[in-house]
Amino acid sequence: MIGNAQAIIQWLFEQDKGKIFEIKEKKQKRTLTQNSYYWSLVNQLSSILRMNNDDCHFLMLQRYGQYEVISVLSEIDLRGYFKYYKEIGHGKVQGKDFTHYKIYKGSSQMDSKEFAVLLDGVISECEEVGIPTLTPKEIAELKFIGGKEND
Repeated sequence: MIGNAQAIIQWLFEQDKGKIFEIKEKKQKRTLTQNSYYWSLVNQLSSILRMNNDDCHFLMLQRYGQYEVISVLSEIDLRGYFKYYKEIGHGKVQGKDFTHYKIYKGSSQMDSKEFAVLLDGVISECEEVGIPTLTPKEIAELKFIGGKEND
């Protein structure tokens, strides 16, 4: 169920009292059009930088994305647990070796504000190497193209 507080409360009163529900705030994500524009720019930028799209995307996440720092036992391989991560150091705790990583949030997991920072970053990178980009007004209009937000 998605709705305002009053609608959700009314809906909850009509549900089976034995069930457990989780409520979270619905955050706006980027639109499919904004996402397509981002990937179009990454594709063009990767060609100029002579790298594949995935590596270019990861580079943009490192420069403009959100991340958390974690420490795990050094013998643990993070592949399969996280898609975007970078080793940043090592340490020892009670005689055990730990590796420290930055874990980057993927663009599909970003809310609209986080994605806007990422998109602004890739636009800036493209402008620096001469790739034509949309005007700020045209970029703002991208959220209206395609009708509804990406869920």
